[in-house]
Amino acid sequence: MKTLASVVLAVLVPLAALASGCNKPPEPQPEKAAASASSAMAVPAMPAGHPPVTGSAMGAGAAAPAGPDDLAYDVPATWVSAPNPSPMRKATFKIPKAAGDAEDAELAVSSAGGGVEPNIKRWEQQFGDAKAKTEPRNPNGLKVTMVEIKGNVAAGGMMGMPAAAAKEHQMLLGAVVDSGDRQHFFKMVGGEKTVTAAKKDFDKFVASLRAK
Repeated sequence: MKTLASVVLAVLVPLAALASGCNKPPEPQPEKAAASASSAMAVPAMPAGHPPVTGSAMGAGAAAPAGPDDLAYDVPATWVSAPNPSPMRKATFKIPKAAGDAEDAELAVSSAGGGVEPNIKRWEQQFGDAKAKTEPRNPNGLKVTMVEIKGNVAAGGMMGMPAAAAKEHQMLLGAVVDSGDRQHFFKMVGGEKTVTAAKKDFDKFVASLRAK
């Protein structure tokens, strides 16, 4: 017969093993689950209805690239290079006068700031507020505004240049290249007959404009 001690021992051993199993620390979670939790914490929650945030959207605030600092061009064979009458000029060309006009036309090349529209408005004021005809073009990827004004040029002169007398039956052909905070100006002014005759050459000149 079993003694009382052996019976008690038979009962206590299984109970001890069960208690030991209950105190065992939990198994570690798989690394994949931990990585998922970390990834979820890396992206802040967006308000309800907010569009998805993508890499391209985050870079949308980057500044647009500016245009070229300087330009190259092909000068028509009949245009003659002349001295610059002002330090503001980058180049000056004389266009031979047509029959019926008293003097040659002149094309001035310059560069400054101020915006496209304000500078075109200033050209209109030089013609007594005559309304300019404008046309957008994109030679060689440049952003160009073509300008044409006809009328009488008021007396006066540009800053740094001698005053000019008033002239009748004048015409302006211009091209303004927008480079962001700076513009490049190609401005031909002269008698209407001369400038009209030079219009084809001016169009070819503008078509040749390119980054230098």
